Amino acid sequence: MSKLKIPVHTVYSGILQENAVMLGDRLIKKLKIPAHGPILLAFGTFRQEVTVIPVPRSDNLRVSEGLARKTGIKARNVLNASYSSGSRTLRLGPLIGVLVSREHPERLDRLFGPITLFCRELTNACHAQGAFVYFFTPEALESTGSSITGWVYDEGWKRSKLPIADVINNRLTTRKAENKPSVQHFLSEVKSRYGTHFFNEKFLDKSEVFEALRRDPSLQRYLPESHLLGGFAILKKMCGHYPVVFLKPVRGSLGKGILRISREEGGGYRLQATTPLGTRKHSYPTLTKLYQAVAPKMKTTRFQIQQGLPLMEIGRRPVDFRALVQKNGTGKWNVTSIVARTAGNNHFVSNLARGGSLSTVREAIGKSSIPPGAKESANLQLPRAALAIAKGVEANIPAHFGELGIDLGMDQSGRIWLLEVNSKPSKNDNTPLNDTKIRPSVKQMIQYCRYLAGL
Repeated sequence: MSKLKIPVHTVYSGILQENAVMLGDRLIKKLKIPAHGPILLAFGTFRQEVTVIPVPRSDNLRVSEGLARKTGIKARNVLNASYSSGSRTLRLGPLIGVLVSREHPERLDRLFGPITLFCRELTNACHAQGAFVYFFTPEALESTGSSITGWVYDEGWKRSKLPIADVINNRLTTRKAENKPSVQHFLSEVKSRYGTHFFNEKFLDKSEVFEALRRDPSLQRYLPESHLLGGFAILKKMCGHYPVVFLKPVRGSLGKGILRISREEGGGYRLQATTPLGTRKHSYPTLTKLYQAVAPKMKTTRFQIQQGLPLMEIGRRPVDFRALVQKNGTGKWNVTSIVARTAGNNHFVSNLARGGSLSTVREAIGKSSIPPGAKESANLQLPRAALAIAKGVEANIPAHFGELGIDLGMDQSGRIWLLEVNSKPSKNDNTPLNDTKIRPSVKQMIQYCRYLAGL
């Protein structure tokens, strides 16, 4: 199979019929397209038989306006192209779809809310890599055939009808949206009917992750003791074993709803809860009284009870690490970045949504009081742990993931622990968009899409 990156131009339908394309003769030779007979043009799920008209001294592919409308290709896209002689198919793309939670057509400057700048950045990166991306919401799935209505950026956001993509990235931010019958039906249909690749296809919950990873002996050293909170007995047992335990909502995110339980010096127990304004504290004379206060929350929220860890600190504020682990252009897991997160004042979680701050791993480790030997090995051990955990998730949880946010802790002796795995790493607009700079994480995502699509 021969591959190239070629500019695609549109011409007036009066000049060129929809069942023909014009292609530079040098490109025809490089792609090894036969001189006679029709071929199949493919873009996502779009297929049409076309005749190739050779054009001397041209380095582009020209299609009619009518054909461009059918495919959604714009006037001057540069796309990867491959020709398969076996199926006589000229494929363009990859065509990438991103399933997002909501759209705000009345505010095109913030069309997708806090991920709008990420969507622009992804569009710019696709242009650079010869891919084509569009964005769509669950509402677009209420009635779909082999095409879908989505948004493309072409000197402004424009709604367009497009083929179903070669690869779809699930960026839905709520389980409610993800579990809609229309979304689940679409997911099943495009995979079975068109062979579409759909990655990050589901949310993970904490109990599922820890139960799955516990089956892998090589990951045991990273796992704090963790159980589904089923009643008072397991709370009593865990509080008997550890001076601090955490109750974490099984389906929580951004540090919301986390409870910290610790023994007080004079007897009794302290309960700390995260709130947007800081930490709320209550003291109880007995564990039974504390459980009675927590029990009503358990009627609506399932909690994971987890061993408290003496995390490394900077200025008495706990520090943890967020690793972004992504599949690369050969389909292998790769650590794209790791940052240190220091908890804000009056908070015991490090999430940015709770006042946490970011720094480099080297800077955070340097300011901490962990042993010198652990400081020296941290830059090697943290990515090694993140990579092992990503592989463990893939091996033990039956779903397709292309990127994972893995939260790691390092205790004061330098030992690394898994805190959480997130299948929807944040893409919120917390940094200004620089039109000339595309983050490695965005480039990596497109390279993985190209790998999946064979382009």
